[in-house]
Amino acid sequence: MPRRACPGQVFTSPTPDQMLAAAHAVDGGAGVLFIVKNYSGDMMNFEMAAEMLDRENTTVIVNDDVAVENSTYTTGRRGVAGTLIVEKIVGAAAERSASLMALKALGDDINKATASMGVALTSCTVPAAGKPTFQIGADEMEMGVGIHGEPGRRRVRLARADDIAGELAGAILKDLSLKRGQDVILLVNGFGGTPLLELYLMVNAAHKVLEGAGVKVARHLTGPYVTSLEMAGCSITVSAVDAKALAMWDAPVHTPALRWGA
Repeated sequence: MPRRACPGQVFTSPTPDQMLAAAHAVDGGAGVLFIVKNYSGDMMNFEMAAEMLDRENTTVIVNDDVAVENSTYTTGRRGVAGTLIVEKIVGAAAERSASLMALKALGDDINKATASMGVALTSCTVPAAGKPTFQIGADEMEMGVGIHGEPGRRRVRLARADDIAGELAGAILKDLSLKRGQDVILLVNGFGGTPLLELYLMVNAAHKVLEGAGVKVARHLTGPYVTSLEMAGCSITVSAVDAKALAMWDAPVHTPALRWGA
């Protein structure tokens, strides 16, 4: 089943016309599934596109960010790096010819089982603005930052990787209320300006927090997948999975960002 990404301008939603063009390009007769991060502009434009589309369609809304319930950018929780996990698992099910409504149900289930939180050490600079989105000291961090540089829960002093992972993963575990022995996928996502060496430090720190809670990391993925231009920082995403979802995660994939399997 064909899939398309529909990007807008930097940190801006694509237009309904762009979304319609993408929808027509992928529709093979079984309908179109929109996967949308919960940001006000995206929600409004995708809703307009869905109403204009002359074929069966439905939408999965991703709202995995546990840092804030509301912001100037969204109503409710933001959609961040958990979108990758939703897209990978739903995409694999689509490859196996699952129906449109089955894909919708699967996407909603994966979203409900997924939570993320991020930290920024620097801001990013939108080219059109020419200056950092926010100011932060060299010895400070923004806990709970969004992927467009939105503010988070609080500004704190720099801390060790174990302490950062403790706050991020701790908030995620509290949100998901996972049982001991639960299998999860762990995604440590770089924001664009963070070296892989530092991301792997966070992987190790996150593993310790999850293992301490009795949660089993069945799979993990590390790298700059859902970025914020040149921002230094990262996010931690945890997704509770069963055997079916894990099989969809393991299914072969060949895209510019994700490649594994035959």
